Amino acid sequence: MAKEVLEPRWILLYIPVYIYGIWDSYRTSIDLNKVYLLAEHENANFINFKITSMEINYLDKRKPWVAVMWSFFMPGAGQVYIHRIVVAFFLVTWTIIIVYFSRVLESVDLLVSGDINYAKEILNPQWLMFLPSVYFFSIYDAYVNTVENNKLFDSEQRTYLKKKYQNKHFNLPLNLIKRSK
Repeated sequence: MAKEVLEPRWILLYIPVYIYGIWDSYRTSIDLNKVYLLAEHENANFINFKITSMEINYLDKRKPWVAVMWSFFMPGAGQVYIHRIVVAFFLVTWTIIIVYFSRVLESVDLLVSGDINYAKEILNPQWLMFLPSVYFFSIYDAYVNTVENNKLFDSEQRTYLKKKYQNKHFNLPLNLIKRSK
């Protein structure tokens, strides 16, 4: 079935793009992990509020299940919820393009109307195959980035409270520490 769907004119482009995507993701994650370890070790400051021409972005705590729910309803909506506007724009744009060229909405309309044969006939499987990738990436990305933003928020709050509200000379009595555990 895969042979029937693959476009021979594009087959040589699928593989290099896929391999490059894997390699670049791995390389970037290694580099970002090194930067994270250095920043964590140095207790580096980071920007928690930023206004640009593209967006107003601020660090706050979000619920991962809400991001997943919005991405489930429409790929890219979970990214809007967590203020990743550029990623959301690309996800929404590609979802619309894929849905349009796969003719999935027309097919669903015909399926509901009872014309099952014509509904199957008008579907474009080459475009339809992209939909699960975009859909599940959107859900996964929204969840992971919400969890990581929450960790960043907790770290920022911890650092802020230590700097602003903890007296350097105050020692918590040892018996109070044992009771709280």
